[in-house]
Amino acid sequence: MGLLNSLRFGGAQRGSPTETDVEQAVHDAPSSKNNEESPAVVVRSHTDAVDDNRVAFLDTFTPAEQKKIIRKIDRRILIMAGVIYLVKQIDVNNAASVKVLAVDQPTNILVQLKMTSDQYNWVQSIYYISYIIFELPSNLFLKLMTPRVFQTRICFLWGLVLACHAAVHNKEGLYAARFFLGIAEAGLFPSLITHLCNWYRSDEMGKPIMWLFGIFNLAGVLGSLLVYGIAYLDGKQGLSSWQWVFLIEGVATMAFAGLIWAVYPDYPKSPRTEKWLTPREQEFVELRLTENAPKTQDASFSWAEAIETLKDLRMWSFMMAQVCMNTGGFGLTWFLPTIVTNLGFAGLPRNQLLMIPPAAAGIIALIVAAWLLKRAFLPRPVLTLIIVALEIITFSIFLASRTRGAIYTACVLGSMFSACLAVPFWAWRTSSLRGTTGTAFAMGLQSGVGQLGGVIGPQIFRSKFAADGYRTSYAICVGALGGCFLFNCLSWYLTRNLEWDVHRIRRQRIKAEKQGRLFTEDEVKFFDERERFTTGLKKKLITDKTCSGETRRGRASHIVR
Repeated sequence: MGLLNSLRFGGAQRGSPTETDVEQAVHDAPSSKNNEESPAVVVRSHTDAVDDNRVAFLDTFTPAEQKKIIRKIDRRILIMAGVIYLVKQIDVNNAASVKVLAVDQPTNILVQLKMTSDQYNWVQSIYYISYIIFELPSNLFLKLMTPRVFQTRICFLWGLVLACHAAVHNKEGLYAARFFLGIAEAGLFPSLITHLCNWYRSDEMGKPIMWLFGIFNLAGVLGSLLVYGIAYLDGKQGLSSWQWVFLIEGVATMAFAGLIWAVYPDYPKSPRTEKWLTPREQEFVELRLTENAPKTQDASFSWAEAIETLKDLRMWSFMMAQVCMNTGGFGLTWFLPTIVTNLGFAGLPRNQLLMIPPAAAGIIALIVAAWLLKRAFLPRPVLTLIIVALEIITFSIFLASRTRGAIYTACVLGSMFSACLAVPFWAWRTSSLRGTTGTAFAMGLQSGVGQLGGVIGPQIFRSKFAADGYRTSYAICVGALGGCFLFNCLSWYLTRNLEWDVHRIRRQRIKAEKQGRLFTEDEVKFFDERERFTTGLKKKLITDKTCSGETRRGRASHIVR
């Protein structure tokens, strides 16, 4: 019959076949010699990348059922993860925003704390220094604490520290507050990516990443509006506007921690997940993941996975690309409010509203990048390199022109490309992670060291570079992005076989879903990578002919030269 359908699992009891399923299986199965044995159940012909049980079970699901399950996951995880990242990013961006509140007035933060602009740059750098130190150890507690407890802890502590910012009276106090804020927030981003890897395949990660970084840019819009509104509280109750920003946002963040505790999910097979996914759906979520993905039943920590991660050259290549990417991107993000304010298009506090177009452009670009990945039009490394190249061109505008319109256009484009670069880059990164510990270790270490860009970025825009319109600063950003391009080329070389396999399977899955079924007969091979450069992928179907009613199964093994 060609590709034979497997026995379908359904009914009230998990794994129980219906009468119709049995009749179909009897019709499809080969007869025994004496017709005395019960006919065996057959599975779809498949490659050695998958096993019979996986194929048989996944074949009981339709694309419509898969979409229904994914929608459930999106509603439970993406919304909450996105809001967590939104609140966090508003809280991070406020340091740059309050700098231009009440400029040249007695209530300005630089005036009250007796700080120069260069000294204030250390506010962001110190924050990222503590991030670097505590990112990895924090992320390794994710499995032990469970995601719900982990995120609740982070959110409450960072809200508490943020509110304490309003009580500082000098630059040393502000530096200390920022250091402890970095400790409190350390592990947030890598823990979100690590957690998402438990629920989504690598070739599906474009949507979750788009959602997180779309929220990242939405934070720029909402944060600007929030700071704009709070600016009118300047002097109320004896507090300056910058103090009101820290106090209001800190208290609101602590309150939000209670919501995280109540609704944030854990893992696919965690007890709390049974409240919104059936056992059959829970099994489906994990069984559809690739072999390297973290699973619910994995140990809290594995030294073997940690050591393998350290020895993996791919992690170091991605890490250096992230350092360079963050150096250019964070430099612009940190100095953007000052650049826009200095253009003189709007007075105080309306200058905050000019931050909205760059953030809005970034959201649109994120959506486009995620759509391109979803349809598998381009391999992820190719899309990553294209965006980095466009970002380099955009930063060149800062070097070539001094007109206000061109500078503001470059601000919008630079923010846009910096935002959408995250979609292919991080989706691509997830395909070479391994296991629960390996994923947490790699994401924690890479994200931590990657924050060096956050330390260096603010220091690029020093007062001594103001005389030539910060051309030196922009040139450093261009050089950093050039390094990002080269390290991404290296990462592409190191992952060329794996990324080819991911791209091929993604296109096969799209094709199968158009035919009304799931693609179950092949899968990405992580531990035993297929070679990319070959004359073609050849499949040899092997049929085991058995007697006495034993199962007759078609298997295929890959022969790749």
